[in-house]
Amino acid sequence: MKNILLYASLGALLLTGCNLDINTNPDYPNNSAVSADLIFPAIENSIATTTGDQMFNYAGFFSQYYEQMPEANQYNDFCEQTLYESSQVLDRCYRSIYAGALEDVKTVLEKTTNPADVFAATVLRAYALQLMVDNMSDCPYTEALQGNANSAPKWDDGKTVYLGVLAEIDAAETAVTKSAAMSVTDPLMNKSMSQWKGFANALRLRMYMRLIDGGVDAANYTSKAKALVQANNFFTGDVKFDVYMDQKGQYNPWYGSKDELGANNHCAAHPLISYLSATNDPRIAYGFIKNDAKGVYVGQMPGAKTVMKNWGSNKDWKNKDVSAVDYDLAGNAGHGKPVYFFTQAELQFLIAEVNVRFLNNPSAAKAAYEAAIAADFSARGMAGQETKFLSGAKVNWDGATTSAEQLHLIYMQKWVAFFYMNHMEAWSEIRRTDCPNLSSHTGKEIYENPSVYNAGDLIVPAVNGLESGGLLKRLYYPKVARQLNKNTPAEVPISTPVFWDVK
Repeated sequence: MKNILLYASLGALLLTGCNLDINTNPDYPNNSAVSADLIFPAIENSIATTTGDQMFNYAGFFSQYYEQMPEANQYNDFCEQTLYESSQVLDRCYRSIYAGALEDVKTVLEKTTNPADVFAATVLRAYALQLMVDNMSDCPYTEALQGNANSAPKWDDGKTVYLGVLAEIDAAETAVTKSAAMSVTDPLMNKSMSQWKGFANALRLRMYMRLIDGGVDAANYTSKAKALVQANNFFTGDVKFDVYMDQKGQYNPWYGSKDELGANNHCAAHPLISYLSATNDPRIAYGFIKNDAKGVYVGQMPGAKTVMKNWGSNKDWKNKDVSAVDYDLAGNAGHGKPVYFFTQAELQFLIAEVNVRFLNNPSAAKAAYEAAIAADFSARGMAGQETKFLSGAKVNWDGATTSAEQLHLIYMQKWVAFFYMNHMEAWSEIRRTDCPNLSSHTGKEIYENPSVYNAGDLIVPAVNGLESGGLLKRLYYPKVARQLNKNTPAEVPISTPVFWDVK
């Protein structure tokens, strides 16, 4: 049976059996009363809550996995990219990462000298800061987390942050001996140092690829990426925070948010549904429900909810006409679904890409590509169904005869594999790889003449608030940061790419 720790409410657990000071609020124990052992899982929980709820939600729209239901309005601004700094899209994530995860990392590093604990905490710190950079390119780093000593830290550019946290991981790992063992509670990896080292290597590989494609010391990081893949010292299974269950208050973060909202706001987006349909992918049934009107899978055109009524026969476009997102995952799996930090599928797709681009080893790339798809099917409880799927002409590796075709297969299947698993990384990889391609046709043109559309291509929202058109490339800096930190940079348009997105 899975156990869940209510990490945000440690007071009762910590103070049981203790001598209480009448001047101390038992719900808020002093820092000295809290050990690194109990703080460490709060780091994992803060990251999981952030990536598994707020980021999971908005990045799912940005990745064109889903759209706003026709008869609801909660997320029109995401679909139509009508976002402003005042929208405060990133504010909760920013607070959760800095005041939660990163502050707890700092405290753990102050409370323990155990090199294994320090290494694991450092990997989580790097992961959290990578998320901040990938959302807004710049973030507080070198002067962050100093409290009253520096209440207005400077913001560092994304390149500085990436290089800095990679150096931190390297330094922390050098202190870890073969016999080193973790002493802290660790729901993510169950204290396995081999898994933590494998996770660190996978995180390095993810970041190396972004540095390479961002033109940052590309030759050096290409060499490092090749070495990582050749050494093959990665984690097994998935890196997932698997503590949730079918009990109110202990739901998966995204499911819990939807449960509290009490409304079904999400429906399938046309790009994903069209590609899953074109490739005869059984994963179409994972997270989507056939529409009520005709019992088929239908995706809504991006950003088109408010204008579909003007298109042809869509005078009465309703919820029944589209495929809803199945929060319950055909039962109760959605309640207790883990939050995935790094899937085996993502790792294998990265390995496949390195083998194509840098190692000229198509056979190894094929093996990794197929292993990635098998891993994703397995993670969804669909193990074995990938065999028939991989024989399909549109996804079979042997049908891709050039490096460009092989990379396109890898990138498209990675996009599919991220659905309902890790939407933030999906959005980041779309920006890095420029895949799926962006259609040259509008949603209205595609609706009126489906033959002009390549299944899976992203579509510019029919109603688009982006000042330069196209798709958004980053989020605005948090409003709360601007209110509290005079050194928050001037507003940057969300059509401006993050530092590694230079294509």
